[in-house]
Amino acid sequence: MKVTQHGRNLWQLTRMGMFNCYLVGEAGGLTLIDTGLRGSGKGIVQAAQTIGQPITRVTLTHAHGDHAGSLDEVSGLLPGVEVALAGRTAVFLQGQRDLQPGEPPAKLRGSFVHRATQATRMLQAGDMVGSLRVVAAPGHTPDQIAFYDERDGTLMAGDAFQTQGGTAVAGIMRWSFPFPAMATWHLPTALDTAVALRTLNPTRLAVGHGPVLENPLAMMDAAIRVAEAKMHGQAQVA
Repeated sequence: MKVTQHGRNLWQLTRMGMFNCYLVGEAGGLTLIDTGLRGSGKGIVQAAQTIGQPITRVTLTHAHGDHAGSLDEVSGLLPGVEVALAGRTAVFLQGQRDLQPGEPPAKLRGSFVHRATQATRMLQAGDMVGSLRVVAAPGHTPDQIAFYDERDGTLMAGDAFQTQGGTAVAGIMRWSFPFPAMATWHLPTALDTAVALRTLNPTRLAVGHGPVLENPLAMMDAAIRVAEAKMHGQAQVA
């Protein structure tokens, strides 16, 4: 697992060159955002040991298997760790896949997984997870949340954007890495989320797939324009 530091507080953990999870430094230890594919637990714990801080908290952006796959493994390796999950994510991880009233009746897509680990804390939009503000980010999945670091403007957006194969809003195909688009539940909601995340004016964009972007606003704007053109039936421009 490749470990790359960005700024003072963020470490990107990359497996197979394209699957990211993140460690965020706090005064009392590290917050793990996403647990990666199944079998990533030992690599995540070793990365924390290399950084020299303990993992004290685990959270997820959403319940797809490339983000929640190693949740049980990580929690087993770190007894007593706080597990902070969005309520909807916790429900999905229990195997329930029903949409809620008022949600677009689009087909759920992607590798939702069932995991035994129980949340010790339920999260809602606006909550603080250490220095990270929880931001609702549905569209790729109904349960997705993002995390905004109030200290330096880093946005950890899950799959609301991808940067692998080019920066794109969830649901917009990048043929060199099509999987996030293929696994997206509802493009109009994903576009609304992308616009909302852009209003945070992040200084750094960290996503589930692809490199971390510094000063990402121009690239986010371009990705949003492409998604808007797609929504209005215009020819998609790279």
